[in-house]
Amino acid sequence: MTAIARPTPAQQTRRLAVLAAAVFAVAVPAVQMLGGFGLSQAEFAAQGDQTLRVAGYAFSIWGLLYLGVLVYAGRQALPQTGESTLINRMGWPTVVAFFGIGFWIIMAAMNLMAASVVVIFAALLALLLPMLASFQTIRDTGMMERDRWFLIWPLAALAGWLTVAAPLNLITAATAFDALPAALSPTGWALLAVVVTTLAGVGITWALRTLAYPLPLAWGLVGAFVAEQEVKPVLAFMALAAAFALVVAGVIFTFGLRRGVERR
Repeated sequence: MTAIARPTPAQQTRRLAVLAAAVFAVAVPAVQMLGGFGLSQAEFAAQGDQTLRVAGYAFSIWGLLYLGVLVYAGRQALPQTGESTLINRMGWPTVVAFFGIGFWIIMAAMNLMAASVVVIFAALLALLLPMLASFQTIRDTGMMERDRWFLIWPLAALAGWLTVAAPLNLITAATAFDALPAALSPTGWALLAVVVTTLAGVGITWALRTLAYPLPLAWGLVGAFVAEQEVKPVLAFMALAAAFALVVAGVIFTFGLRRGVERR
């Protein structure tokens, strides 16, 4: 909703924590890249990418995601930004999520695969659970309200990307540890991951009704199509079909169903 009140001292402390976590999330990969500390993200992923790969260009989305993180946190640091329902509800969860994505870079650099899986799922859940709990507030936020552009969009986009990145991280770690259960072939597990991720993505898109969530998820699935189309064409075209389904569902849920909500 729109801003309704100036923040109290306790709320201002929370906002500063959000800003600190955002700076940490953006600074860690920059320092790691410039300093060459440990493994790069590509080197880390290459240890277990035999089951499911995503083309390297897809990870360029982090530039936009980091920009969104800074915009979200920076807006709250401005003295004229009032407190709102979503700013209040998402504050501490985003502190957890932002520190999580920063620590993931450290875990990857140190080649701590199991820890990286825990961290990335914790970051994902820290974002998704309070957003789903606030789905009605998110739906009711007007298209021109600042919370939609400076809070819902950046956080939903980050959650969308983490929805595809977390299962990919899990499969990468399981492959590297040779821990994929024998019940399915490696390609079977990859197909199952695509299907489950897509179904979850469609359900969450229906709840939130904002295109900011499914678009990064679809971007990641297209990256899987590009990486796997020559070696695993069935998996690749499944990922492409899943990306298409997510975009279509996002358009229908956002622009078709929102009008009904607004009429009520």
